[in-house]
Amino acid sequence: MTPEEVFLKLVHGVADRDFAVLPELYAEQTDVRHPMNPYGDHPLLSRAALAEHFGVNGPRVSEVVRFQPANIRVHQTADPEVIVAEFEYAGTVLATGDPFTVPAIFVLRIRDGLIVESRDYIDHLAMIRARGQVDQLITHLREPSPTPAAS
Repeated sequence: MTPEEVFLKLVHGVADRDFAVLPELYAEQTDVRHPMNPYGDHPLLSRAALAEHFGVNGPRVSEVVRFQPANIRVHQTADPEVIVAEFEYAGTVLATGDPFTVPAIFVLRIRDGLIVESRDYIDHLAMIRARGQVDQLITHLREPSPTPAAS
């Protein structure tokens, strides 16, 4: 698969809630980061970590919203392994029927048809609002950061 085909399989798989198959799009050792996540960027460095991520987070998201990728633009780079994909997840809040849009940019390195590196810049705040979790985020942000251990 080309890098663009892998990306399309990824975003459509997320939207279609195909959580068991998604980890197969990644190399055994990978590096997936979400630099803009207000809960902190917790790198996912293996296919097993991604399986856990999709298995835990996927169902939590799909319980409250449905969405599909839209306005997809894939940009090739000078490195044939790297693409930059701009898109939105456009969806509906299940409880209210309210529409929402979550803009995103993914920078992916795909080698031999598998994702070996990804930087997922997604508007987490838009997804948090759509999922009705603003109060949880505020509580998280108000919690004191752990104090580093004394040397």
